[in-house]
Amino acid sequence: MKLGSLKEGGRDGTLVVVARDLSRAVRADGIAPTLQRALDDWQQAAPRLNALAEALEAGPVEGEFALDLQALAAPLPRAYEFVDGSAYLPHVERVRRARGAQVPESFYVDPLMYQATSAGFYGPRDPVLVASEDYGIDLEAEVVVVTDDVPMGVSLAQAAAHIQLIGLVNDVSLRNLIPDELAKGFGFLQSKPRSALSPVLVTPDELGAAWQGNKVHLPLLTHINGQWFGAPEAGVDMQFDFAQLVAHAARTRPLAAGTLVGSGTVANQDTSKGASCFAERRTVETLEHGKPLTPFMHFGDVVRIEMLGHDGRSVFGAIEQRIQQAPAG
Repeated sequence: MKLGSLKEGGRDGTLVVVARDLSRAVRADGIAPTLQRALDDWQQAAPRLNALAEALEAGPVEGEFALDLQALAAPLPRAYEFVDGSAYLPHVERVRRARGAQVPESFYVDPLMYQATSAGFYGPRDPVLVASEDYGIDLEAEVVVVTDDVPMGVSLAQAAAHIQLIGLVNDVSLRNLIPDELAKGFGFLQSKPRSALSPVLVTPDELGAAWQGNKVHLPLLTHINGQWFGAPEAGVDMQFDFAQLVAHAARTRPLAAGTLVGSGTVANQDTSKGASCFAERRTVETLEHGKPLTPFMHFGDVVRIEMLGHDGRSVFGAIEQRIQQAPAG
């Protein structure tokens, strides 16, 4: 099934079940008012939501309406936790090589992960607000999973069973602020503003054969201002699968229902697949030409991130956002 949230009913939106072709939806607030509430009681809510989804596919249901993606908030407008990994090591390897550094051996056995911003997510059509282009505005096209309650110290086998929903995220980065922050040795803060989620999150069964080994085996397609930017294969070159990432995050603490776990920027060894962020493209340019040639994003630029299934239809809907200058004050 596919789940989203309308921009109504308060800060956490109103839960809707969405048709597979993303054309229609029906409010599910009789089952749970918000997606977070559904995840809090997932074992009870999921079967009822799934029955509503099946009814929506079978024919008209009472209360259904034509879906306007502009009316959608992020499926989880705010979440208790968002932890973001860096599971695609080709990206890490190239970035390090471009600055003459080695990848530590531990990176191949122990995932990179940081605590990301989760108090608010942009909706899939909301503008990205940034104070200055001097910050080095970048997108990061990623896959994200959402868990139910995960106990501390969960095993890999158990971790996979706690992955309940899958989606996409534009993990916005301000690249020119990152070096000074990391130099402090205390991680990201100002360089990682709000991110955006895809119009819908879907249960793993919606992906069919594309969900194998706790990875999504589909290309992640990005366009900038209508021009192809990249389509790396999300199921290729992912050093750590989502069960490993969930288990890593839960090693010393439980994860609350509604926790998002990100894959990190999707990247392949094969650079002909393009990039999922400007930092990746600029790194490839540095390795090939000795310096980056492509600037970071400007106000007015439009990002589109999408994943198409084997049937050619959009799986999660597209994130499509314009970069805008934040109002002063």
